[in-house]
Amino acid sequence: MTTLLTRRSEQHLAEPAPGDAEFTYLLQGAVTSPDHGKLRPWRWVLLRDGDREVLGSCLAAETDDLPAERVKAKLLRAPLVAALVFSPRQGHRIPEWEQLAAASCMAHALMLLLHSRGYGSIWRTGRLAQSTAAARLLGLAPHERLLGSLDIGTSLGSARPARRALEDVTDRVARFEACRKPVSGAAALGS
Repeated sequence: MTTLLTRRSEQHLAEPAPGDAEFTYLLQGAVTSPDHGKLRPWRWVLLRDGDREVLGSCLAAETDDLPAERVKAKLLRAPLVAALVFSPRQGHRIPEWEQLAAASCMAHALMLLLHSRGYGSIWRTGRLAQSTAAARLLGLAPHERLLGSLDIGTSLGSARPARRALEDVTDRVARFEACRKPVSGAAALGS
């Protein structure tokens, strides 16, 4: 439980970040997440160095409510920005909502693996996930969409985070007998 209880969203990240080979290695672990049919309904686009600036300029060009430099700077907060593209298998027996769940599970597993290797990360949504210009720039197909991105690097935090206290979640669990409702007609059990 240590990895789960000490992982935090890291706002301040610097080099080093995992290289492409290490990212791929960690991804090989993350794909053990639940994924019925092993569809792998996702792909990652890795942005480093000048790539982040190009994407930042793209986002700034379609933004009116923030200064362009501020929008661009957001893509420079970490040495690696990994954009997660949801790429569902259309018409497959595994429904799209379940494919989305698989992509989400994989991303969370990747964050835990990054943390276990000493990297920091933070999940970002917002402008990038909703930008049609960014979707075009990143080569998304019409059926694909950006779910968000991971900022990845080495935490600039001064110390390892303390373990989170275990939260009381007893109100989130119920036994079947406590929530069962009467069913009538053909759907009734035993009819």
